[in-house]
Amino acid sequence: MITIGTFLALLGAALAVFLSGMGSAKGVGLAGQASAGVVAEDPDKFIKCLILQLLPATQGIYGFIITFLVILNANVIGGPIAQYTLNQGLFILAGCLPVGVVGYFSAVHQGKTAVAAIGMVAKRPEESSKGMLMVAMVETYALLGFLVSFLVVFLGGQAFA
Repeated sequence: MITIGTFLALLGAALAVFLSGMGSAKGVGLAGQASAGVVAEDPDKFIKCLILQLLPATQGIYGFIITFLVILNANVIGGPIAQYTLNQGLFILAGCLPVGVVGYFSAVHQGKTAVAAIGMVAKRPEESSKGMLMVAMVETYALLGFLVSFLVVFLGGQAFA
C-alpha cells in the first residue's frame, strides 16, 4: 500500500514523461511529414532533413530523465517504495510539471519550426545550418523547464531521503 503523497509523486513522474513524449511525438511527426516530401523529390537532402526532424525529440528525453529520477528517489525499483507525505508528493508533482508542460508545447512548436526549416532546405540546402539554429532556439525553453524540474525533483528529492 502506498500513501497519497507517493501516488502524487508517481503521477508527476507519469505526467512528465507522457506530456513531453506526446509533444515530441507530434513535433517529430510534423517534421517527418515535411521531410518525406522533400526527400521524395531529392534523396540527397535526407541527412539534413533527418537532423531537423530529430530536434523535437529531446523534450521526450528530458521528461524520461525526470521520471527516472522520481522513480529512483521513490525507490520504486528494488526496494520498499518511499512513503511520501501529502506535502512531499505535491512538491514532487509540482516539480514534474515544468518539464511536462513546457516540454509538450516547445516540442510541438519546435516541430512546426522544423517544418519551416525543412522547407528552406528544399529550396536552399546550403542554408540548413541557419534552419537548425532557428529550430534549436525553441529548445531553450524546453531546457529551462527541464532544469527547473531537475532542481526540484533531484535536489528536493534528496531532502526527503
